[in-house]
Amino acid sequence: MSVSSMESGASMESGASASAGEPGAPAPAGEPGAFAPAAEPGAFAPAGELPVGDPDGRGRPRFGLGVLAGALVFGLIVGLVAGLLGPRLRTPGDDSAEAGFLRDMSTHHAQAVEMSMIAHANSTNPAIVTLAGDIALTQHGQINYMQAWLRDWHLSPTSSGPPMAWVPNSAGSVVNGLMPGMATPTQMAALRSASGSNLDVTYLRLMRQHHLGGIHMAQEILKQSSNDDVTWLAQTMVTSQQGEIALIDNMLKQLAA
Repeated sequence: MSVSSMESGASMESGASASAGEPGAPAPAGEPGAFAPAAEPGAFAPAGELPVGDPDGRGRPRFGLGVLAGALVFGLIVGLVAGLLGPRLRTPGDDSAEAGFLRDMSTHHAQAVEMSMIAHANSTNPAIVTLAGDIALTQHGQINYMQAWLRDWHLSPTSSGPPMAWVPNSAGSVVNGLMPGMATPTQMAALRSASGSNLDVTYLRLMRQHHLGGIHMAQEILKQSSNDDVTWLAQTMVTSQQGEIALIDNMLKQLAA
């Protein structure tokens, strides 16, 4: 077969394939919707025709130092603003459970400090003196924490609302304005006038009752709050006061023997 015949046959086969619409056959140049053949992987652009954003001809866009520096500065600014404003946006509000807990527990703790100072000053039992001193120091320190957080949140240290308003369905837990576990004015007067073993027993019983009420309040805020500082303090109160109740029970048994 002659070379011209072979070329003629190849030309006819090529035309037939294109007209039949075989997959992958490129449309004739210049027709609407025509696409250029896809470049093979790793192919380089012809010399002098490097793609935009590909200055080294290796398929990797390279950004200028100005663009990179601008992106870094923008990231730093966003991070700084988020760091400064983030905590403020998460600050508990005036009517939040956290604010209510800190205010009420400050009042609750204040009575425990007063009771403990009475026992510390008037008891002759070294174990009572030590326990009362520990409780007074611990709860006074926790009051400082709570009041400092309220100041940081730009909130009043006290509330005009009723006690325990931050606790759902808490109306029955407040008796004569007193929160759970708090001693009545009559009980406080009896503690002040007591002496000897009567003072020791009266103090231990009142403090045990006081701790049970405080634990109830701390457990309630643990259910409601996701604030790390508040939940940490509340859990510390639960743990320490449960341990002190166990100690009080042992001391009461010894005094009754």
